Amino acid sequence: MTFTIGWRKFVNDFLHNRRRYRQFIGISFLILLTNLGQPVKLLFIPGAVLAALGIAVRLWASGHVKKDKALATTGPYAYVRHPLYVGNHLITLGFCLASGLWWSIPAWLALALFFYPQTIRDEDNLLRRLFPAEWEQWGRQVRALIPRLTPYGGGARSEWSFSQSLRRNGEPIVAALLALCIYLLYLRLA
Repeated sequence: MTFTIGWRKFVNDFLHNRRRYRQFIGISFLILLTNLGQPVKLLFIPGAVLAALGIAVRLWASGHVKKDKALATTGPYAYVRHPLYVGNHLITLGFCLASGLWWSIPAWLALALFFYPQTIRDEDNLLRRLFPAEWEQWGRQVRALIPRLTPYGGGARSEWSFSQSLRRNGEPIVAALLALCIYLLYLRLA
């Protein structure tokens, strides 16, 4: 009886509070690709480049976020509303290619479709509540995941900060660990 209630609660929580599990599952997926990877040169090089680009986007974005204090509209946020998620997708697609595992791309797409649409809606709603006037103008001109060609011109200017990037999610540390995983795949290059 207790097991059934606990299992139902877990499934309900997983389906309706996905944000809590997104990072854990994403990191676990990358570790799985690193451990099972069978890299081939043709796919490894573009995959490593995409992953490095995704890491750079995340580092850039995390240095501009001042969580719940100001709406980030500069840096990568001048081009796309969710650059951290764009970075995640570039990293994951890069790892899928670099690993040489054919099944990883459909698995990644399934995970992305399960987690990101609701997460983006929730985050946009939160930002709209916290910063109503700024968000409406910015949200009308900047798309969620597809970058603009020219930067958004509104909003307060802010500079990138390494310490902010470190505080955000420990991005420089995560970047180093991801680079290590790419290197481990490189060592197995066929």
